[in-house]
Amino acid sequence: MARTTTDLLKKVRKIEIKTRALSHQIFAGQYHSAFKGRGMAFSEVREYQWGDDVRSMDWNVTARMHAPYVKVFEEERELTVVLLVDISRSGLFGTQARTKRDLIAEIAAVLSFSAILNNDKVGALLFSDRVEKFIPPKKGRSHLLHILREVLEYEPLSDGTDIGEALRYLTNAIKKKCTAFVLSDMLDVDAEGAPRYEDALKVAVGRHDLSVIKVHDPRERTLPPVGLVHVKDAETGESRWINTSGRRTRDAYAEWFSRTDARMEKLLLRHHVDSVDIATDGDYVRALMGLFQKR
Repeated sequence: MARTTTDLLKKVRKIEIKTRALSHQIFAGQYHSAFKGRGMAFSEVREYQWGDDVRSMDWNVTARMHAPYVKVFEEERELTVVLLVDISRSGLFGTQARTKRDLIAEIAAVLSFSAILNNDKVGALLFSDRVEKFIPPKKGRSHLLHILREVLEYEPLSDGTDIGEALRYLTNAIKKKCTAFVLSDMLDVDAEGAPRYEDALKVAVGRHDLSVIKVHDPRERTLPPVGLVHVKDAETGESRWINTSGRRTRDAYAEWFSRTDARMEKLLLRHHVDSVDIATDGDYVRALMGLFQKR
């Protein structure tokens, strides 16, 4: 994934122009409505009015002014947004116009610009089968561009995927409730195709507002009938020859992916986690709008 500095800056600039426009024109209102502040912040003190809740009385001011006063609170709009970005080796796969990691970078940029337009802080957690890098939440365009450069260019020290480790780190690092997005192909399963991250997910959704944005490449789900091919797992290094001419082989492969997706969706539904699945040749604008509207 090595790029020259000039190439990287061009890539970052291109994504910035595209996704900033989308955030301004399409997503700002949707994001604002979908992800609201969860707390109440003190606004002012004013004289008591008929119907005010006596539990809001400010007794110190009341005693000082010799008249009843109440505290007024407003919804706290500012959010902390954290992007959990999968940078494992499987993200380098892509048979369409872009790889899964390129798609994740664009989606991360759209979410980040939308958050900044809402005056929110944005942070990022880059992970493989370990937490590779944590960028604490901050505001500002320069901070956003720093996140985008890391998502595009960071070379992971490990090859595998451990979503549970990333979720555990989020739970420990961010104490106050935040809005978190997992951007991943979600290919972190056991030999039977069952997700390996349920325990960590259960804890994370109890503390944070979590959404999952799953990305995939269409070629991952079906094998073309092209005869004998040599395949290699980018994360484990395991390789083997597969005869794709056989219908039984292709059907078994497609069935495994279908079963894996179904188990992931069932898990997310059980824990009330909003999610969307986006292909590398798909329309992520429409998909993100759908995710926002779910909320």
